[in-house]
Amino acid sequence: MGATQEKYKVLLVDDEPIILRSLKVAIPWEELGLSIVGEARNGEAALSLIEDTAPQIIISDIRMPVLDGIALMKEVLPRSGKLIFIFISGYGEFEYAREALRQGAFDYLLKPIDHEELTEMLARARVKLDRQKENEQLMLSVQTLSMLARERMFAEFTLGNPRPLQHLKWLENSELESDYFMAVVRLDDYASLTAQWSAGEKRLWLFAVRNILEEWSLENGVLSVFPFYNGEWILLFPGSRDAGKRELGGQLTAGIKRFSKLECSVGISRTTRGIDQLSAVYPLACKALYQRFYSGQAGVFIDEETPGTGRREVKYPKQLELALIESIRTLDLERMLSLFDEMAAFIEAQGLPQELAERLIIEMIVVLYRQFEHLNMHTDWPLEALLSRLHGLGTLPSMIAALKAEFRERMLESNKSAAREDGRSVVEKSKRYIEANYHKDLSIEEVSELAGLSISHFCTLFKQLSGYTFLEFVTHCRMEKAKYILQNSNVKVYQVAPLVGYQDPRYFTQVFKKATGKTPTEYREMNSRQAN
Repeated sequence: MGATQEKYKVLLVDDEPIILRSLKVAIPWEELGLSIVGEARNGEAALSLIEDTAPQIIISDIRMPVLDGIALMKEVLPRSGKLIFIFISGYGEFEYAREALRQGAFDYLLKPIDHEELTEMLARARVKLDRQKENEQLMLSVQTLSMLARERMFAEFTLGNPRPLQHLKWLENSELESDYFMAVVRLDDYASLTAQWSAGEKRLWLFAVRNILEEWSLENGVLSVFPFYNGEWILLFPGSRDAGKRELGGQLTAGIKRFSKLECSVGISRTTRGIDQLSAVYPLACKALYQRFYSGQAGVFIDEETPGTGRREVKYPKQLELALIESIRTLDLERMLSLFDEMAAFIEAQGLPQELAERLIIEMIVVLYRQFEHLNMHTDWPLEALLSRLHGLGTLPSMIAALKAEFRERMLESNKSAAREDGRSVVEKSKRYIEANYHKDLSIEEVSELAGLSISHFCTLFKQLSGYTFLEFVTHCRMEKAKYILQNSNVKVYQVAPLVGYQDPRYFTQVFKKATGKTPTEYREMNSRQAN
């Protein structure tokens, strides 16, 4: 048996002590990777032992007093469908044996017991259990991948970037073809909280809030829940919950406060349908959420038209928004300042009343702030303070002047940061860190935090400048080190895996073969022949 092979547990059930003794000594249990965890003289005694020992294989006489083998199997299999039953039967009990096979037995053998035949049978049972385990691990991996990919897909659509995820069309998203609405949950005073937390505390708090949201979502029929920005999560609700939006939001904020002691606010969008509408309802939920800064306290805010003003058609300056985003992305300060002047001219030309002008400016600021955050171009910039200050200003010129001053300061800080460390040096630093730590359980969150970038920005930059995705580069480093070890040492193959970051030698072998076209053993043999 290999060093890492799991031992499976076997329960023996027979009313003849001599058969139990012979089974224990005649079968090479250790070689088969099996261990006997109990013995029972009848089916009733076996039932309690099964509860206590949780065996994977049961070898049982088919005819026993009190509760026979078939009755035992019928009792247990509905609760433990993966249990393997092997029955022992006499020559006159063939009909029982055939019935046992029909009811789900793995196999049977006749008395007197041929120990070689039973050993072969147990080896086949071992193979079946191994395959079941591998399938379970694969299904778990696929489910996890599916969940993560769905989150990423929803996040990309919310950002308005559907193209990169066309290859994920196999993911089921039919629930968004029916009516749904979005809730954006955001921790209050997030900037001041993160100033108090260490990096480890920040990860712990965000993980705790996500757990609270996921548990609540399971109980309340949420279609999907995923983190969007730091301190912000998105929940998608079926349209059937439309009537109780404020109550749902109240439950959310109360649950987070109860279990984490953190305050949060919720912005809820109007109802829509279609996955392509995610990017349209996100700004609506955010716009609702920023009513929090007028109210002065945490709460639930619904995207609703205001009577008397909401009916007016106001053309949103989308091209102006895109131009401002581009000026931020390229750190073009002069262009950004002139575009704020264009915004003022647009509002004047529309002749908007103060309330509508404020709403449009706030919507634009939220988008631009998110662009700074997406590129990790601010460290401690409490947006709520800016919005509250703008709300207190009485004229359009004073609001635009305040905007220009605030964004100018942030842009200059970003320019200084970019001058200190450009993208290429960031990627090189990240690569060196990965090369030094590939043998650990590296996460993309850890490396992007080291780089001082948001995860999405880090992924894009790393791929552009290195040619690898993060996972591809980690795997590349691990495979190069594995090849070196195999070529230059006598370390056993199964011992190489943990040295290069893999706890499961079988998984390491699969990855190695995919990368090199050979198993580790074949690779070592080929290179040793070449050396000779």
